[in-house]
Amino acid sequence: MNLYLRYFDRETLVPTVDEAIAFLRSIDEVGMNPVLEADIREYVASDVFYPKRYKVRTRVYFIIIKTEASTMQDFKEKKAVHAAAATPSGKQASPVLMRLNEERAGWYEGLIDFKRVLLVPGTGKFQYRDTQFVARVKAKSGMDCYNRIVDHLRERVDERSQFPSAKGKNFKFRYLGRAK
Repeated sequence: MNLYLRYFDRETLVPTVDEAIAFLRSIDEVGMNPVLEADIREYVASDVFYPKRYKVRTRVYFIIIKTEASTMQDFKEKKAVHAAAATPSGKQASPVLMRLNEERAGWYEGLIDFKRVLLVPGTGKFQYRDTQFVARVKAKSGMDCYNRIVDHLRERVDERSQFPSAKGKNFKFRYLGRAK
């Protein structure tokens, strides 16, 4: 996998994160620092394929794109676009949806951040509070884990509480192992 970087009219296609950082260091306005370098390394190591932009100053950014293109010409002609797996309907599925719906029976640990409705004792009024709930459940997939956690919470919290989408950043899960 290669990295395409662009800052205004300066652009490059490099095979390693070290070359990408060297390119950014050559641009004085970017102001490369250890925090930015660590974030770029983390982005490149992750399985995220959407472009990432970094703010240099107000309304000025540089962009990094992961690509399978081996040359700048291939990249410009979009010959090596990263393709997510196709769904039965022919549309592209995102990596998050693929991981969420992957059938893998066993134990899961799910973490959900939701808005819980609580009574304020002094006033007798209700308010939303950000609440984090973690549970280990036996499930078939990440989506099944989410559904089991939300079903459990719906029975135990005020019905006005708000639960996030399983596809969003407020639900995380990890596979712990096969059920015995």
